[in-house]
Amino acid sequence: MELLRSDVRRRLLETLAEPPHRAGSPRATRERGLSAAELAEILGLHVTTVRFHVDQLVRAGILVARNDRPTRAGRPRKLYALPTMSLQPPDDPAAREAYRRLSELLASAIAGREDSILPEEAGYRWAVARVGPTVGDDERQPADSPGSWLAKVGRLVDVLTEWGYCPDVRTRDRGRATEVVLRHCPFLALAEAHPEVACGVHRGLLRGVLESLGEDAAVRLEPFVTPQTCVAHLNPRTSFRDPGGTP
Repeated sequence: MELLRSDVRRRLLETLAEPPHRAGSPRATRERGLSAAELAEILGLHVTTVRFHVDQLVRAGILVARNDRPTRAGRPRKLYALPTMSLQPPDDPAAREAYRRLSELLASAIAGREDSILPEEAGYRWAVARVGPTVGDDERQPADSPGSWLAKVGRLVDVLTEWGYCPDVRTRDRGRATEVVLRHCPFLALAEAHPEVACGVHRGLLRGVLESLGEDAAVRLEPFVTPQTCVAHLNPRTSFRDPGGTP
């Protein structure tokens, strides 16, 4: 992302993600946001410079701006915040671990190591890096039967469960069409506010796990089939052998 090539903009994002204690409670500050004047004081920049950069980040959808409730007469000041910082990880340990992983892979994208990386690519790289080394050579052969394909889907379900989901699996077309119903999404609020981020990461995660298992599969994510349920549609592109044993 071209905007994040700027050291000043990255410093602004880092400050809003982890505000110093002198700005107040870090958690409360993340939710409330900081004014341009506060950011300028923390970073040692001129307030005009800060306003220039935060306004560009707001236009790009990376930051949100809101008017603070005035405590006295006068114009309300504008506060800037990261759009997802108010989404606190749930108490469930698996879901909290999912937040940690999501934060890790998105932070690697924002940190400048991969300036043009997209959420889907970030999810894909995470899956390949974490799942790939655990897969043996014999497991990388494309599935040639409904049973062997569903074994690959089972590995995917294990990963999704680790992220905090409660997935259910449905099959059609003699096992060739698979639907993974994603319930108990640990990122529901994020997906509602920024579906391009959450859904992109999960498409990449699905694709990365399957490719690590040797599968060239069509992956389509159908968000919000119900208010709290998404469905992943998975279709292997390789042919299954004939049920009678003939390839």
